[in-house]
Amino acid sequence: MSGLSWLTILRKRDKFRQAFRDFDPTVVARFTARDVARLMGDAGIVRNRAKIEATINNAHRHAELVDEFGSFAGYVWRYEPRPRRRLLDHAELMQIRVSDEATAMSKDLRRRGWGFVGPTTVYSFMQAMGLVNDHLGGCAAGADVRRLRRDFARPR
Repeated sequence: MSGLSWLTILRKRDKFRQAFRDFDPTVVARFTARDVARLMGDAGIVRNRAKIEATINNAHRHAELVDEFGSFAGYVWRYEPRPRRRLLDHAELMQIRVSDEATAMSKDLRRRGWGFVGPTTVYSFMQAMGLVNDHLGGCAAGADVRRLRRDFARPR
């Protein structure tokens, strides 16, 4: 949901999860005009028709990626950046909005017909998925993520 405060979206995440059926792309891909109308009437989510319709479209495109790469993870992890040598300080973190890898994934997704997948949104997705570790130096979670990334078997 690009263009809005991430805090706004996080505060609505439970409502989004419910409205979009636990974010199951197979289920969302079957949404109809009736579902769009239902979502447009749901005050618990951000009601933007273009973004709702793009979400349904992206669920269709998701299936295409799974067919081509064996899994969505198989596609996504192709864009894993090299890990940083150290955790970031606050000033550095505040400067990061995109990466070359996020820009490349964004371009590829748009080429494949996805919508609302600009580089900033893709970079935020990469953070959430653990493709990048943007935790601050001294943050216990950052060290945990570094360990988990080290031990993670990437999809092939």
